[in-house]
Amino acid sequence: MSAISHITLGTNDIERAGKFYDEVLGLLGFDRLPKPPGKPPAYEKDGMPTIYIYPPEDGRPATWGNGTHIAFIADTRETVKAFHASALRLGGSCAGEPGPRPHYGENYYAAYIRDPDGNKLQAVCYSVTDQAHEPEE
Repeated sequence: MSAISHITLGTNDIERAGKFYDEVLGLLGFDRLPKPPGKPPAYEKDGMPTIYIYPPEDGRPATWGNGTHIAFIADTRETVKAFHASALRLGGSCAGEPGPRPHYGENYYAAYIRDPDGNKLQAVCYSVTDQAHEPEE
């Protein structure tokens, strides 16, 4: 059981955010929870904290935290690449191309993106199972 109940990310456009997270988190094995019409999207995966996408309660615009991000585990390096490519296609921006990050660990392979509202997300793979598909550096 996780010690974290849930994570909430702000959005200024629930429909856009839903389309973005349906695909990007779907690639990582998250399922969108069934919700009544008009409710913001929420996602779960195998006991991980629930990810909620909400407009801010105070009515002010959603903003992102400088220096903060959420890292999601990907099973393969190919999944990291697909996460990055999907995010860019769906209106996100690159915050770090897919690739090895040896300063974080020998098998650390990651990509960083910002969602359309500026929230920073990361997909990281610790496996070397598809390392043979990587070009030599």
